[in-house]
Amino acid sequence: MIIKEFCAENFTDIPKAILAGATRIELCDNLAVGGTTPSYGVIKEAASYTKDDNIPLAVIIRPRGGNFVYNSTEVKIMEEDVLKAAEAGATALVMGALTEDNNIDKETMETLLIASQGLQITFHMAFDEIEDWKPAMDYLIDEGVEKILAHGGPLDKPLNIDKIKEMVEYADGRIDIIIGGGVTYNNAEELAHQTGTNYVHGTKIVEF
Repeated sequence: MIIKEFCAENFTDIPKAILAGATRIELCDNLAVGGTTPSYGVIKEAASYTKDDNIPLAVIIRPRGGNFVYNSTEVKIMEEDVLKAAEAGATALVMGALTEDNNIDKETMETLLIASQGLQITFHMAFDEIEDWKPAMDYLIDEGVEKILAHGGPLDKPLNIDKIKEMVEYADGRIDIIIGGGVTYNNAEELAHQTGTNYVHGTKIVEF
């Protein structure tokens, strides 16, 4: 079974997406910059609605657009947003942080993971910027992260099927790989088959 994660900008399209067959929601704001943390009120309303349908709600924790290298003030903001998202009813969180040399910022991730209080965690597409990705994946697995959202390369290029397939094979069931970026209801099934994952993600992952 393919798990269709609908990327929702605010609450508006969530009811239609669920009716159209979305089985998981990623909630964010400001998709023009790749998604930032939605407001407390939006999270709360979305959590209430998705709970009735038993649909997991994953909330992105990202204080701004741009890169994924965060200073101490931004980390404090993210930590508070994690706590508030959990309080508002999120069932999962989507987050990530990198160092200047594009490795996982383990100190920041540790702070956020502690704040997450055991909620399911997806490491977002910042993962695509990590060159030495195998030890990075091992680290996330060791820390209990459950999913990685990836395109396999630059978003202005087609999904890197070979890279994603390699990631899925290396993960070997230890962590789920979600494919996103140009994945739609028209090509999701074929791309899932080609890469070996059953998790697909996008703003057009279902038709409505």
